[in-house]
Amino acid sequence: MNNPLFTTRRDFLRTTLLGGALTWTVPSFVAQTFSALHAEADGSLTQVATGKDGPILVLIQLAGGNDGLNAVVPYTNDYYYKARPTIGIPANQVLTLNDTLGLNPGMTGFKSLFDAGHLSIVNGVGYPNPNRSHFRATEIWQTASDEDKYLTDGWLGRYFDNACQGCDPTVAINIGPRLPQAFSSHTPTGISLENPDSYRFMGSGKNDDETLAYRSMYNPDDATSSANSGASVSMVSGTVTLQNGQSALDFLERTSMDAQVSSDKIRDIAAKTTSTSNYPRSGLANNLKLVARLIAGGLPTRVFYVSQGGYDTHTGQRGGQDGRLRELGDAVKAFTDDLTAMGEFDRVMIMTFSEFGRRVQENGSQGTDHGAAAPMFLIGSKMKAGLLGAEPSLAPADLQDGDIKYNTDFRSVYASILQEWLQTNSVPILGQQFPTLPIIT
Repeated sequence: MNNPLFTTRRDFLRTTLLGGALTWTVPSFVAQTFSALHAEADGSLTQVATGKDGPILVLIQLAGGNDGLNAVVPYTNDYYYKARPTIGIPANQVLTLNDTLGLNPGMTGFKSLFDAGHLSIVNGVGYPNPNRSHFRATEIWQTASDEDKYLTDGWLGRYFDNACQGCDPTVAINIGPRLPQAFSSHTPTGISLENPDSYRFMGSGKNDDETLAYRSMYNPDDATSSANSGASVSMVSGTVTLQNGQSALDFLERTSMDAQVSSDKIRDIAAKTTSTSNYPRSGLANNLKLVARLIAGGLPTRVFYVSQGGYDTHTGQRGGQDGRLRELGDAVKAFTDDLTAMGEFDRVMIMTFSEFGRRVQENGSQGTDHGAAAPMFLIGSKMKAGLLGAEPSLAPADLQDGDIKYNTDFRSVYASILQEWLQTNSVPILGQQFPTLPIIT
């Protein structure tokens, strides 16, 4: 008896296209290839750098709202210790950066990067009228919108639309079960994967006629999962309307070939590349290890995205946040060591962000509640290392409803990365010219 989930490629395509209207939702590689067909027709297809010859941005989301004051500690500030009598980090425990600031004692990996000239810390990053909702604040950071405006496209999605026309589907990769809102774009771009072995276009093994197995593509069996996370592969969806004069069957057959090539490429790279660095045992470290292997294998990806959770520290913050920051520092240090051994570190920049910082005053549960501004970390061999932006004031008269006032708009950091690192005009992406920071040597 035939399995209803499987059909030969040509039968599937004929049935799909002849059985209904030609407006439908498809995976990103379909939508992107369709856009590329139009671009080829009018001569506007952009030739982009591929393989081992372009800059790479690796984003690490610190989900939950990382407390900036216990990450970059103002260890000489009396206001800090008065506001945090139980969770304030003693001055003799911080990893000293200068005469007033030091890193959380768990961040030895970041201290090594700072001492090597590879870490830049941007103080007091935020935006006007900060929002303390996890969902809305994350949306603002993902779309680079004002607090009172709602955008559908992500800031990186607009980068893809403006600077990556005709790129390989793997120009953007999220390590995880679903694509971040930051990748949302007019032309759907990017893939999401957790285990390279699960990212595949399944074949029937009979003749040369591939089999479409959408269930296997989107929800592979648990047996194929890895230590990177769970067992799912997802690709961003977009709506494509086939135009008059296009052969929909030929278009989809070409698309299926592109999908096969893309999945084969990822699995081949993952199988052939190895890491020499001693990564710690954590989910973030596993994800960064996979990113390093994909970079070393020459995948033409410009943006990688990984996440680390556990930063919503309303209770028992010292144990929870200290542990997360230790995992972060150790994983990133192992990642940079790996990239250095592979000869790839010079073309990689790492950026961390969180949806907000925490309030200055500790709460009654030895934790902190949702706040506003916080530091961002930028890592790379070509970074202008050190401290950027003014150190925020903790004087009660200088706070905004108990929160640190921002002194650097997060979109200034984005503009700096877009212009100085990714070498593209930031105005079409961010909607205006934000002041840039000296982040590159």
